Amino acid sequence: MTRPILLNAFDMLTPVHQSPGLWRHPESRVENFQKLGYWTSLATTLEEAGFASLFLADIVGVYDVYGGNGDAAARGGVQYPLLDPLVAVPAMAAVTSRLGFGVTASVSYERPYLLARTFATLDHFTDGRVAWNIVTSYQDSAARNIVGLDAQIPHDERYDRADEYMEVMYELFEGSVAEGAVVADRERNVFVDPSKVREIGHEGQYFRVPGEALAVPGPQRMPFLFQAGASKRGQQFAVDHAEAIFFSGSTPQLVRKWVDGVRDGLEAAGRPRDAIKIFTLATIVVAETDEEAEARLDEYRAYVDTESALTLFSGWTGVDFAGLEPDQELEDIVTEASQSALASFTTLADGTKWTVRDLAEFVAIGGRGPVIVGSPATVADELERWIRESDVDGFNISAAVRPADLERFAEFVSPELRRRGLLADTADAVTLRERIGGKGAHLAPDHRGAAHRFEG
Repeated sequence: MTRPILLNAFDMLTPVHQSPGLWRHPESRVENFQKLGYWTSLATTLEEAGFASLFLADIVGVYDVYGGNGDAAARGGVQYPLLDPLVAVPAMAAVTSRLGFGVTASVSYERPYLLARTFATLDHFTDGRVAWNIVTSYQDSAARNIVGLDAQIPHDERYDRADEYMEVMYELFEGSVAEGAVVADRERNVFVDPSKVREIGHEGQYFRVPGEALAVPGPQRMPFLFQAGASKRGQQFAVDHAEAIFFSGSTPQLVRKWVDGVRDGLEAAGRPRDAIKIFTLATIVVAETDEEAEARLDEYRAYVDTESALTLFSGWTGVDFAGLEPDQELEDIVTEASQSALASFTTLADGTKWTVRDLAEFVAIGGRGPVIVGSPATVADELERWIRESDVDGFNISAAVRPADLERFAEFVSPELRRRGLLADTADAVTLRERIGGKGAHLAPDHRGAAHRFEG
């Protein structure tokens, strides 16, 4: 039997996440994405459906590569306008008790001292159900508007800087405040024992943080750590820091290459091959029968916005696809943006030749991952096949029509997975780290962050 499957819902506080044009579908309610009730309702649905977490993507710039400006992104609602996912988490946590929340935050633009306080706050307010998706960001528009640079920091340097950023975060979460520092002793008039608090004294190439953490760490201490880089440098960063990794690939064979690379890297570092949980993207279109599901997908195709799909892909890769001929074959171009996005359709495509038209049609529904279509049994079979062939631990489930497709997954697929014994029973898990990692609430002893721990 296939091992139990871990599920995250993959979403974003914006009109178009992965499926440009589908916001126009009659069952879409995504025009309400700016209402808090939209997200609290989704959170309760996901919890009941057995999802481990709601994984919220984020960017901090406008997709302005296509055509040289942001007009197409605005017109198509392509990840614009975009709300701050960190703000929504406490409200969703208040209406759930088990669902975790994976929140994207960029090490290129957030200051570590303040971000540590934000995540400590969220870990307290969620009772230990928060994860941090660590990104280095890939948009020149973000670099211009946030820090006033003409372009982003070069790709590999972003990861070098991120390595030091993580050392600062480990020091703040693990090395500044010992367990039991908060005593709240009325008789002695001591709220925090100062002997259990220390300054971190960080002096590095990129950061200088001399003082102690501003907030006491929450139940997990360090938030659970996600990372989503498939480039060679990104994978090395993941092996060094992540507890879970998210890949986006069109076939199990492509994803398996990345998975094997991560597991080999863990083994070379002296860690267990399964020390990191690995997820891959999948968009699910489900109905009671295969025929009804295929008819639903055909209906979805009528709403596809090809220009918006190319706008999305241009933003990911830093390559302007405006004006290219539809039948032009894709070529590998190394940019400072997301290097794995274009490579998935060129150097890593196992000889398959992708044209601009092929790319637009593929990306239009589900982004860079597979679209799995069928009855509950067919979908469950396909999820099991991906687990076997790619060796992933679970899926980031994306919706083409939002939130309808996630609601349909909850209605049709979750019961089938439960019937097969494929949804792990994690009722005893309190924190998200326990639910996904399967062990304790704190960083594993073999994780590099644990070496910073202040025992007091």
